Amino acid sequence: MNQIDAMQIYVSVAELSSFTLAAQSLNLPKSSISTAVQRLENMLGARLLHRTTRHVQMTQDGQVFYRRCKDILADMEDLQSLFQQDSTDLKGRLRIDMPMGIARTIIMPRLSEFMALYPNIDIEVSCTDRLVDVVHEGFDCVLRVGSLSDSTLIARNVGQLELLNCASPDYLSTCGTPQCLDDLAKHQLIYYVTTLGTKPSGFEYVEYPAKTIRHVAMAGRVTVNNSDAYEAACLAGLGIIQAPRIGMQPHINRGALVEILPEYRAQPMPISLLYGNRHHLPKRVYVFMNWLEEQLNNLRD
Repeated sequence: MNQIDAMQIYVSVAELSSFTLAAQSLNLPKSSISTAVQRLENMLGARLLHRTTRHVQMTQDGQVFYRRCKDILADMEDLQSLFQQDSTDLKGRLRIDMPMGIARTIIMPRLSEFMALYPNIDIEVSCTDRLVDVVHEGFDCVLRVGSLSDSTLIARNVGQLELLNCASPDYLSTCGTPQCLDDLAKHQLIYYVTTLGTKPSGFEYVEYPAKTIRHVAMAGRVTVNNSDAYEAACLAGLGIIQAPRIGMQPHINRGALVEILPEYRAQPMPISLLYGNRHHLPKRVYVFMNWLEEQLNNLRD
């Protein structure tokens, strides 16, 4: 077994946190997986993994080695695909993370088009509202909506989401339809947060012509940390939400939700692709990110 093969094995063990799962993924005996990792540790003179009966976790040295392995393996893939002209030659696995709403309404309905263009690329899609660890969890890229915190990751802006103010007909028949900002004092806002125990400033809108972001403090008895629950709470008549048009428009079209205060919409939310800080991306990641950007740009057409 050469050193590149051993590095691929180590990356698989590190990402799956399991010798057994890595062996199954690579279709190798578990003994070969253990031997490869031990040889790497002996060669480096460092312990790469903490092993218990139930769990495998990278050591601090193991995390450094993992990042270097990913870069080297990406460079090797780049070299192999350097002169490939046929899209069917691109192969390998893509692991990506994106918000559930974007996956459900934009990406999944069109993913078969990408897979037809690149039949030898396998795709793992994660959909969660939590912030995944791109490097340690082995993601090739992640899609983020909203403002970005400081990060060592590279960010690529790929579009924005228009936000609508929505409520259900039942809620509006009970509480009335607000006609101006002052009317919001009589209404309930459903709050969306990433961490329970916190609460945003309230109903957001953009004041023109200066494009100043303003907030109206509002009562709100329901707070959620999941986009599906946010949508469901509004459909159930629990209050007003400010959510992307792409997810709300189907409900508006069938009469399940009503847009309110269209002249007081929140600032559009930026969409960004984040990926690890490496000089060369595997070609399969590059073409997928370009395809993703094209799908999101189509929203403006």
